[in-house]
Amino acid sequence: MSQSLFRTALFWPLFASLGVLSGCGRQEAPPEPVRSVRTLVLSADSAGQSHEYAGEIRARTESRLSFRVGGKILTRKVNLGDAVRPGQVLAQLDPQDLMLAQEAAKAGLQAARANRDQLDSDFKRFVELREQGFISAAELERRDTAFKAAQAALEQSRAQASAQGNQSTYAQLQSDVAGVVTAVEAEPGMVVSAGMPIVRVANDGPRDVVFSVPEDQLGRLQAHAAKPGGLTVRLWGGAGGQAGLPAKLREVAASADPVTRTFLAKAEVAGLEAKLGQTATVRLEAPRQTQVIKLPLAAVLQQQGQSSVWVLDPAQMTLKAQPVQIAGADGNEVVIAAGLSPGQEVVVAGVHVLKAGQKVQRYQANAATVAAPAAASAASR
Repeated sequence: MSQSLFRTALFWPLFASLGVLSGCGRQEAPPEPVRSVRTLVLSADSAGQSHEYAGEIRARTESRLSFRVGGKILTRKVNLGDAVRPGQVLAQLDPQDLMLAQEAAKAGLQAARANRDQLDSDFKRFVELREQGFISAAELERRDTAFKAAQAALEQSRAQASAQGNQSTYAQLQSDVAGVVTAVEAEPGMVVSAGMPIVRVANDGPRDVVFSVPEDQLGRLQAHAAKPGGLTVRLWGGAGGQAGLPAKLREVAASADPVTRTFLAKAEVAGLEAKLGQTATVRLEAPRQTQVIKLPLAAVLQQQGQSSVWVLDPAQMTLKAQPVQIAGADGNEVVIAAGLSPGQEVVVAGVHVLKAGQKVQRYQANAATVAAPAAASAASR
């Protein structure tokens, strides 16, 4: 065997392997399978938008009561949830320092009165001396001025003694109205300053349903709450029934809460009998809209920060992404404000695994699959 034939025989398997590999590389990718999709042909419908907010029953007037003077709390005579009446003592300060200050004010008043009486007597004597010509008119004027200053000092001491007498009575914290204690903010033994809240009392009287509204829904609340049936309240315990009690929007905060960015709103319910702190559901009902398009929530997806749906082209059986504008929700469906029209066919399931231009076919339930549950139901009977 010649050397050339030997080389050919040696490299022939290698050439054959390369040929097989190159043949494999030239094979085309298998075609993408046609996916079955559930679709819905759009039609005009009606929708009523409603929003629910969690609320709480609160007293319309709630006061934080505090001492008008500072001191150490000796006793607190009420607890959380206690009912109070006007004039009832809620807490007591240590009155010793206040009583000493009152005694000092009384002593100062007596000293000022004695000084005034002395200068009054001196002035009368100097008037007689002036009439006899023993003193000058300037000296008499000085005595008159001293008497008037003593009289003013007496009036000042009298006012201070009266004020200090009032201060001693401020050692007792009394309720101004009838109500219920809703919070206790100080305990016996604490040294408090004047004006520091001690207890919070909810006044007996009208009740409000307090709830928070997101800033994007504030305009809708103010527009529809005044309409008949626009705002209803249902207590968590069941009062009001499924329809709820009619309510009237009484107050809306002028600024948003800095933490939650919501606006505090208060609704009034006529004849509402509820306990303070009870949970309530506030429902805002907007008028029903006609000739709108509704879709299942699963039909909408987010693409590049925009809501869109897959629209089916019946001629080509391909998909196209269609941006839409959502107006709100109606139960488990979304209301489409713009982007779609009646007669279009939209994919309503599995939208997140699809892509634009994809070849699809309409999903058809297998007859055997449908018949199996029916047969099982018939057998159970």
